[in-house]
Amino acid sequence: MTDAVKVGFVPFSAAPRGVLVVFCDDTLKFGPATIKALGTAANAVKRAATMNQFKGKSGATLDILAPEGLKVGRLIVVGAGKLASLKDSDFIKLGGKVAAKISAGTEAVTVLAELPSGAMKGSQAALIASGIRLRAYRFVRYKTKKKDGDNAPLRTQFSIAVADAAAARKAFTPENHVVDGVLIARELVNEPPNVLFPAEFARRATQLRKLGVKVDVLDVKAMTKLGMGALLGVSQGSEHDGRTVIMRWNGGKPGEQPIAFVGKGVCFDTGGISIKPAGSMEDMKGDMGGAACVVGLMHALAARKAKVNVVGAIGLVENMPDGNAQRPGDIVTSMSGQTIEIINTDAEGRLVLADVLWYVAQKHKPKFMIDLATLTGAIMVALGVEYAGMFSNDDKLAERLTTAGQETGERVWRMPLGPENDKPNGRQHASRKYNGSGNGGSITAAQFLQRVVDE
Repeated sequence: MTDAVKVGFVPFSAAPRGVLVVFCDDTLKFGPATIKALGTAANAVKRAATMNQFKGKSGATLDILAPEGLKVGRLIVVGAGKLASLKDSDFIKLGGKVAAKISAGTEAVTVLAELPSGAMKGSQAALIASGIRLRAYRFVRYKTKKKDGDNAPLRTQFSIAVADAAAARKAFTPENHVVDGVLIARELVNEPPNVLFPAEFARRATQLRKLGVKVDVLDVKAMTKLGMGALLGVSQGSEHDGRTVIMRWNGGKPGEQPIAFVGKGVCFDTGGISIKPAGSMEDMKGDMGGAACVVGLMHALAARKAKVNVVGAIGLVENMPDGNAQRPGDIVTSMSGQTIEIINTDAEGRLVLADVLWYVAQKHKPKFMIDLATLTGAIMVALGVEYAGMFSNDDKLAERLTTAGQETGERVWRMPLGPENDKPNGRQHASRKYNGSGNGGSITAAQFLQRVVDE
């Protein structure tokens, strides 16, 4: 992972080094340990706040160079806003604000984890640390000049001063594994498509075996034997053969029914014969974001030794337009036995997922499945970029996901499903068709997938 920062915890009594970061509320008040650490420099903060119209709003920052009375090169004051409204996700954001103010070449930063109401809890300091790591991440592997600015990775030691360092370390351990999973997903999404094609993606997924995850890779021969005609139809136009990867973490009771996560892994999506416009097509290397999330999730679960049985499954293909590519009008047979008439080859994700969802449902019999996919841009037309679209045939599960999204800041918005939207999936020459255009495109895609999961 491209993650060069180091984060540790020290007691409040530790002498600050390099850059000192402190927090205030929206009345510019500090906690007692912060006031003690600032000493006479508190007066400089007041003057600078007045000059810069800094009012301590959440996420606002005040930067003071060589503050008089402090043995540090810089003092950064970060506003926490109204303390009564702070949520756990806000501490991650505050950590991100801290990292955003640190430039390459900074060797050491001390973050005083205290609010005006007193020392942050160990869990809150851990979230600050998580936010620092998440925001400090930079993908610079292929940069030829890495000396300054955004091209340079941060190689900074962040020391978070807390009231109870042992408690903060204990709280940070599981959070740190989650951050590792996020960074793994980011690395996969950021890799160029000439590097991360299906076989290489599958190889990287097998590295989870080091953590005790059981990983099986299905090649073309195995998928053909299983009847995965929908997935194989998408990949047949690429010189890089498709793969399906099944990852299993057995941390729960032996024999206990697992839960399943399924990810779309289109390593590059040209649209196939129904080719996309050239503008921004380079972003289609990210059409495997769902699969990247599943791999990152499996890492986090295994590293945390999560007490649950989980199946992670990803379908990996390239959607390319060569002479062997799938054509509009082709009819393929999915693993479920249903035939599908191809209308638009740029609606390929649901074909990949149809076979993987069926495989997982039939072979592993999970309690429920959560499918993660960059399935269609139609959802962004409806919701923008602040919410992920969620479709569900289970009200209780949908409520739980909505609650989890609110608590973590990763919000989802439930979209409708209904039999009326099955009509566009009907076709004269096959059981179903699939099309990437028309009104309600994201709903049509979800209805298509709902029909292959047997409720």
